[in-house]
Amino acid sequence: MSKPHVLLAAGGTGGHVFPAEALASELMDRGYRLGLVTDKRGKVYGGALGELETHHILAGGIAGKRGPAKIKSMMELGLGGWQAWGLLKTLRPDAVIGFGGYASVPTMLAATFSPIPTAIHEQNALLGRANRLLAKRVKAIATSFADTRGLPQGAGQSVTLTGMPVRASIAAMAGTPYPETEGDAPLSVLVLGGSQGATVLSDVVPAALAKLPEDIKARIDVTQQCRAEDLDKVKTAYSQSGLRAHLATFIDDVPQRMAKAHVVISRAGASTVAEALAVGRPSILVPYPHAADDHQTYNAHAVDAAGAGWIMPQDTFTPDNLALRLDSLLGLPAVLQKAARCARDLGRADAAKRLADLVASLIENKTHLKSGSAEL
Repeated sequence: MSKPHVLLAAGGTGGHVFPAEALASELMDRGYRLGLVTDKRGKVYGGALGELETHHILAGGIAGKRGPAKIKSMMELGLGGWQAWGLLKTLRPDAVIGFGGYASVPTMLAATFSPIPTAIHEQNALLGRANRLLAKRVKAIATSFADTRGLPQGAGQSVTLTGMPVRASIAAMAGTPYPETEGDAPLSVLVLGGSQGATVLSDVVPAALAKLPEDIKARIDVTQQCRAEDLDKVKTAYSQSGLRAHLATFIDDVPQRMAKAHVVISRAGASTVAEALAVGRPSILVPYPHAADDHQTYNAHAVDAAGAGWIMPQDTFTPDNLALRLDSLLGLPAVLQKAARCARDLGRADAAKRLADLVASLIENKTHLKSGSAEL
């Protein structure tokens, strides 16, 4: 008997793509046949997604668009839906799994008009717009946070808390002991800017670290991701303050750096938050204020409420305020150690396995789908 055939519908930002890649790796290990449906941006995917048979359809984002641009996007979504319907008729997959973002909408909508089992995965603590559109139609909703806002009323039985799947290299660091803080042990700070708004971290973090007491500054070892245009000024700032700093536009050993970190300072995007939690590292989160529906603030609040980190809204994220926060944390190792335990409790390094188990159960129970679905 052949293994099930699963289509993944994903595209856009890393927050949508990374969990799809993690699920793909897990299902491939189980011998499943996989395919990826995405928009034109999906031509550049590597890793597990790059190994899949990939199908490109039209898709267009509507949020924030007006006039002709909005009309064009709606037409692309409609045409993409017809393309997806034809693709589903040809491939006849055993399940279709979506990861949010407008690139997933045509495929997921088409699949919900068929007998094929469907599920969506939500990476954030607030259901994204695409997933809100689909939530009432799919068979199952997988969430990353226990308290996920925006779920439709009465969705309880269809919701499964799987967590946010992370890269295998991150999952491998789960359970790594929290680094030593006693005596003169180095105090490692990891700063991850992400693709949006990293300049504020480049402006604030070096200035804040320079304000710390000399005995703490002498122990600081910082690794910081910077935009290319910010590298020179950040390098100069650290040099003038005498701090040890490793700077790069891209950090290729994030799992190892995170395992060594005493505290992570970052935006509150789904992927970075999930990785810090999976490894069990406390974080200071500065939500990107212009993120869609302010979803990063919901992520940061979830971490803060669990005692796994601290939220610092951007309008309060100043060198003085950050220096005070870091002084209080780095001077009280017990507080950091407790937050690390809370992070580990909140994180789910086995999220990809949990999500794969959900997919398997959907396929096994597909005879129990709602009646009245159109036939392919």
